[in-house]
Amino acid sequence: MSTLTVPPTLTTPRDDAIHLHKAFKGFGCDTAAVVNILAHRDATQRSLIQNEYRSMYHEALSKRVSSELSGDVKRAVLLWLHDPAGRDATVVRQALHSELDLKAATEVICSRTSTQIQHFKQVYHSLFGSYLEHDIEFQATGEHKKLLLAYASTPRYEGPEIDRAMVEHDAKALYKAGEKKLGTDEKTFIRIFSERSRAHLAAVDSAYHSMYGNSLKKAVKSETSGLFEFGLVTILQCAQNPAKYFAKVLRKAMKGLGTNDTTLIRVIVTRTEIDMQYIKAEYRRKHGKSLNDAVHSETSGHYRTFLLSLLGPNH
Repeated sequence: MSTLTVPPTLTTPRDDAIHLHKAFKGFGCDTAAVVNILAHRDATQRSLIQNEYRSMYHEALSKRVSSELSGDVKRAVLLWLHDPAGRDATVVRQALHSELDLKAATEVICSRTSTQIQHFKQVYHSLFGSYLEHDIEFQATGEHKKLLLAYASTPRYEGPEIDRAMVEHDAKALYKAGEKKLGTDEKTFIRIFSERSRAHLAAVDSAYHSMYGNSLKKAVKSETSGLFEFGLVTILQCAQNPAKYFAKVLRKAMKGLGTNDTTLIRVIVTRTEIDMQYIKAEYRRKHGKSLNDAVHSETSGHYRTFLLSLLGPNH
C-alpha cells in the first residue's frame, strides 16, 4: 500500500515541466515548488514529466535538480525521480562503488522478491554497463558473496502455496547444518535461503520453532556473523513481514545521536509506492508513536517537507 498522495485534478506533465523550469530560473532555486510538484507524482507521472522536460529544455531533469538542489533533499529527490527498479539499481550501484556500503547493498538485494531482482538487474546493466553479479563478485567476499550471488540469480516461487513435507525437511536440514553440529554448514543455509519462496521460509521458521524450541533467526545469529548473518536475517524477516523489517531499519536510523540520513532516504523513497502504509502501521504498533512524528523530529527544512509528503497524512 502506497502512501503517495496525488492531487485530485492533475496538471499535465508539460505544465509540471514548465513549472519546474520556472522554479529553477532566476536567483536561487524555488525548492519548495520543486518539492511540492515532485513529491506528489507517481512513477508514471514522474517519467512523463522527465520526458517533457528533456524535449522542451534539452537537458535531463535529474541533471538540473542535481545542480539546483543540495544536501539531503537533493539526494532524496534524485532517487525519487527513478522508477522502483531504477532506484534499486542506483542504490546498489552506489553502495557497491562510490560509497562502498555493503550493508545497504545487502539490504536491497535480500529484501526484494525474485521478480524485483530480475527487473532491477536488467536496469542495472543498461544504466551502468556492468552486470550486478560482476560487481558483487568484485566487492563482496566469502559466504556473504556466495549468498548474494545465489540470491540475486535464483528464480523463486512467489505464491502462497507450500509443501509441508518439504518445510519439515528444510527445518531438519538447517538444524543439522547449524545448531546440531560443531561449526556451521553455510552451504545448506545459502541453498535453502536463496531457493525457497517467502511463504515457504516463514513456514520453515515456525516448523523449526516447534521442532527445536528455538527460532530460526536465533539459530542464524548464533551460527553466523557479519554481513553473511545480516543477509540471512534480512531474507528471513522479509519472508515473514517486510513492513516490520523496514520499520525496524527506520527506527535504527533515527535512534540515538544523529540520524542516518542515507538509510532514511533509501527506505522512505524506495518503499513509498510499495508498502509504506504497512510500515507506518508496524512502526506505530511497535513504538507507540507515528513514523511521521519521528521523521519530523529528526529532519528539517525542504528535506523534512519532502519526506513527510511521501509518507502521506499522519494517522
